[in-house]
Amino acid sequence: MIDHAHDLASVRGATDRLLVAVAKMDNASAAEPSRLPGWSRGHVLAHLARNADALLNVLEGRPMYPSGEARDADIERDAPRALDVHLADLRASAARFQAVGDVPADWSRTVELRNGVTDEAARVPFRRWTEVELHHVDLGIGYGLEDLPEEFTQREINFLAERFRGHPDVPALLIEENDGRRIPTGRDGDPALFVSGRSADLLGWLAGRRDGSALRVDGGPLPSLPPL
Repeated sequence: MIDHAHDLASVRGATDRLLVAVAKMDNASAAEPSRLPGWSRGHVLAHLARNADALLNVLEGRPMYPSGEARDADIERDAPRALDVHLADLRASAARFQAVGDVPADWSRTVELRNGVTDEAARVPFRRWTEVELHHVDLGIGYGLEDLPEEFTQREINFLAERFRGHPDVPALLIEENDGRRIPTGRDGDPALFVSGRSADLLGWLAGRRDGSALRVDGGPLPSLPPL
């Protein structure tokens, strides 16, 4: 069962870690490339702020973004801002999201995200936790996949495996974790591939942050995964 209150607290902790790290940057480093192709660190910071407001919209029953074009335009507009402006925006948008999360509500209700995707409201805080943790890594400022909380890493591996389950472009496979758990994903049918490795490497591959070269694959080559 999803504990939205626990996840909201985890979002708050992850956001605090992010803000402490970002405050050590300067304007020049904010303009430098992030680990995401084509995005500066400023793009990542702008996206994180706007995503908090977007998920607030989801919880309040509004469209997540006015359009894909508007989402991209807002990020491009905000990316070149001075670091202190980024920090103020991150703090304010995070506070708005947390405030909505603290309002009594029916967390079992269905909400709509982008591109017609629906989910249970209780899972939205975990989606925000994912944004904060993975994009903190994407900044490339000393926070890596190995630094992510163990609980988050395990849950995100499960979440991404579920996301690719039944996907026609991913062969049926089993992800084998160090603790012996086996997680099925990919197309329906008996898995012919077995992928194992460290949790950080498994998450990096599933989330498109690592090429999977550190993983062990039995039964064939490691498949390329569709973009998230």
